[in-house]
Amino acid sequence: DELTMRCITNSGDVQDAMWLVSLKNLFAKQLPNMPKEYIVRLLMDRTHESMLALRCGEVVGGITFRTFKRQLFAEIAFCAVTASEQVKGYGTRLMNHVKEFSRERHGTTHFLTYADNNAVGYFVKQGFSKEILLEREKWHGYIKDYDGGTMMECALSHALSYTDFPKVIRDQRAAVDARLRQFSASHVVYPGIKFNKSMRRVSPSQIPGLLEAGWAPPTPPHPFHLVRSSDLTLVDSTPANIHAFLREVHESMMEHPDAWPFLEAVDAREVPDYHDIIKDPVDLSLIKRRLATGDFYLTLDIFAADFLRMFENCRLYNAPDTVYFKCATKLEQYFEQKMASGVASNRHSF
Repeated sequence: DELTMRCITNSGDVQDAMWLVSLKNLFAKQLPNMPKEYIVRLLMDRTHESMLALRCGEVVGGITFRTFKRQLFAEIAFCAVTASEQVKGYGTRLMNHVKEFSRERHGTTHFLTYADNNAVGYFVKQGFSKEILLEREKWHGYIKDYDGGTMMECALSHALSYTDFPKVIRDQRAAVDARLRQFSASHVVYPGIKFNKSMRRVSPSQIPGLLEAGWAPPTPPHPFHLVRSSDLTLVDSTPANIHAFLREVHESMMEHPDAWPFLEAVDAREVPDYHDIIKDPVDLSLIKRRLATGDFYLTLDIFAADFLRMFENCRLYNAPDTVYFKCATKLEQYFEQKMASGVASNRHSF
C-alpha cells in the first residue's frame, strides 16, 4: 500500500500509455469543467510530463506540467487526486516531488499555473502566490490564459530538499519538543478526577497536576458588607447573606418590565439558528435553577457574569433597532444599579 512517485511522458511504452489513460480519466472526473479533448491533447503531448502518485500500481493522483527550459520556468496544466484519497496529504507529496524533479532535471526556478477558485487554497498551501515576480518577458506568450482562473507563481529554493521537507519539519519539531521538556512539564499528562453522584464540590487542590503546575490557593477576598434592603443596615458578607442578596436581586430582575424576553430560554423550534450563533445561552430561569442549588454562585462576580453573558448574547443575536436589544440595555442598567446599591464597598463594580 506504499505510495510511490513516478514521472512519465508519452514515450511509447505500453505501461506509460496505460498510466496516462488512467490519469486522463482521473483528470476528467476531478476537473469536470475541463474539456476531455484538451486533457488528452496535453497529456499525450510529448513536451508535457506527468508526475504520478501510484499505490499498488494504480494511479491515485497526478500533476501534468510543461517545462520551458530556456525561460527556466514550468507551467502546471493539471493537478488532481482521486476523491477517496484527498485527505491523506497526497497532493502535497505530489507537488513536492514535482518541484524537486523539475529543479534537479531541468534547472527550473519558478512554477506558474492558472488556478480556479476551488484550487487557489491548495496552491497557497504549496507555496504559490498571486503576486507574479518572474519577469513578464519570460512567460508572456508561453502559457495559455484561462478564463476565470487566477495566475499564481511559486519560486523554487535551491537550498531546500522538497522531498525531504516533511522529515525536516518532523525532526525540527521533535528537537524543539525535546528542548522544551528540559524546562517544562507540560508534556506530563495527569489522570482526571473520578466524579460520583455524591460529590457536590471539588477543591482545586484535589485536581491532579494543579499543585505541580505551581497553583496556589487564592488569597482570601477583601471583606465587604451588604446593605439589607429592608432597613438599609449593613450585614456581613457571609455565604448565607450573599445568597439571600442574590435571590433578592434575581426576584427584582424577574419583575422588571423589560425582563420579558429573558424569562425563559429561547425556543430553538422558533429560532432555529439561535444556537449556531449563541454558544453559551443564559436566561433568568437558568439562573434561578442555579441559585436553587445553593452552591453554584459562591461569589457576586460569578452571579454577575451570568447576567452579563445573558445581555451580551441578546445584543449579539439581535440588531440594535430591535426591541430585544433595547430591553437588554435597559435591564443591564437596572442590574448594575441593583448590584451596586446592595454592596457597601468599592471593591465590587458592576
